[in-house]
Amino acid sequence: MRAKQPEVCMVGLGYIGLPTAAVIARSGMNVLGVDITQKVVDTINRGEIHIEEVDLDALVQAVVRSGNLKASTQVAPADVFVIAVPTPFEKDGHHTPDISYVLAATREVAKVLKPGDTVILESTSPVGTTEAMRDAIAAERPDLRLPGIAARPEIAIAYCPERVLPGKILEELIHNDRSIGGITPHCAEQAAAFYQRFVRGECVVTDARSAEMTKLVENAYRDVNIAFANELSIVADAMGMDVWEVIKLANRHPRVNILQPGPGVGGHCIAVDPWFIVHGAREQTPLIQTARGVNDGKIRHVIAQASALIDAAPGEKVACLGLAFKANIDDFRESPARLVSATLARKYGARIHVVEPHTEELPIEYGGTGATKLDLETALATCGVLIVLVDHDAFKAVPLARRIGKMVYDTRGIWPDQPKAIEAAEDLRRSA
Repeated sequence: MRAKQPEVCMVGLGYIGLPTAAVIARSGMNVLGVDITQKVVDTINRGEIHIEEVDLDALVQAVVRSGNLKASTQVAPADVFVIAVPTPFEKDGHHTPDISYVLAATREVAKVLKPGDTVILESTSPVGTTEAMRDAIAAERPDLRLPGIAARPEIAIAYCPERVLPGKILEELIHNDRSIGGITPHCAEQAAAFYQRFVRGECVVTDARSAEMTKLVENAYRDVNIAFANELSIVADAMGMDVWEVIKLANRHPRVNILQPGPGVGGHCIAVDPWFIVHGAREQTPLIQTARGVNDGKIRHVIAQASALIDAAPGEKVACLGLAFKANIDDFRESPARLVSATLARKYGARIHVVEPHTEELPIEYGGTGATKLDLETALATCGVLIVLVDHDAFKAVPLARRIGKMVYDTRGIWPDQPKAIEAAEDLRRSA
């Protein structure tokens, strides 16, 4: 006889929660997705989506139509609870992790728990958060025997971070390996049994703290390596060199793989997670802290370089290309492109125009600056200065013929045939 499929409650229906809920529902499990925003709940229950991700719209429509996915603002009893809510910084200026959303979701889940249930945290979190969840459940439900407290626990509690690439989330949720850390080995095995119902990658079991640190280490590794590339780009600017050519040649070495520089580092992972490690071991993390400083400093460098170019072309309209933190997505969280163009908008007002094909309107910080949103064709026709901040495919496809006579600052290296913007600015200043 085939084992009964567990009922699943997914708490949080954002960039990770909704795709995960849809993938679980596609596997045949009944999923209740929970979100605090009524508009999000209503949108999903219509079979529609509130975020942009490749193929997600068709999948959500299908699993809602089949009845395997429903959405609500209220947590309900289930067999497996998966928490995927934000873990931002506290507003103390010290990059202190804020796990209040995780704990609030945990307390709601605790109200409906029954013996035999499994609770899994997917939110990127500082080390010790899974244990803090366990303690929150213990405070809410003293009638339950919990792992690490009782000899024969009734509830399994585990941590399993996502590791997906925006634009490929549905594919990678299934095919990527998963690190599954339990408060006890039994907790890890229970959680692994759940993920093996829909994940084709290997489900590797470990302890909760190791799984928490693994996710942070993965993103800190990326941050440190991007910092090297960004620092090289600043050096190249100072020495009048083409950093893209240098990196391309250096990467011909069989043991060298330098990443690509950009206007900084963004997203809710790479720009954030290293600070979670620093928070737990400030004295032991000088390299991680330095990398964060380099990548944040690159944003300031880009603003200065872009300002020099704009000042060298008085009267010209300026198009800032892109707001997202990476190519071909609509996610603007921690985006250096957004910060650069908003800073320029405050400085240069109506001269600044923003091109972002993945949004209908500019974020709130552009209000009152005079900056406007343009489509790409209009920007190419009317703007004499182009500042490339995101490597969207639409921008890459712009031929040189459409860029002739433009002043271009390409922070992503998408137009190698374009003369360097800063050199052109220096030429203008010398001829003035």
